[in-house]
Amino acid sequence: MAVEVPVVNDMMILISEVGFPIAVTVYLLYRIEVKLDAVIESIQTLPERMRSI
Repeated sequence: MAVEVPVVNDMMILISEVGFPIAVTVYLLYRIEVKLDAVIESIQTLPERMRSI
């Protein structure tokens, strides 16, 4: 998984302004949000997949 350059630049600015622990927290929350979106999509398509069984 490649991290886009603007995201890296934004992270560096965030680290310099608020500190490393807060920057890590923001990064982890972003990662969790992406995974949560995938789980929500999977749950929403579950009834349709169950009907085709």
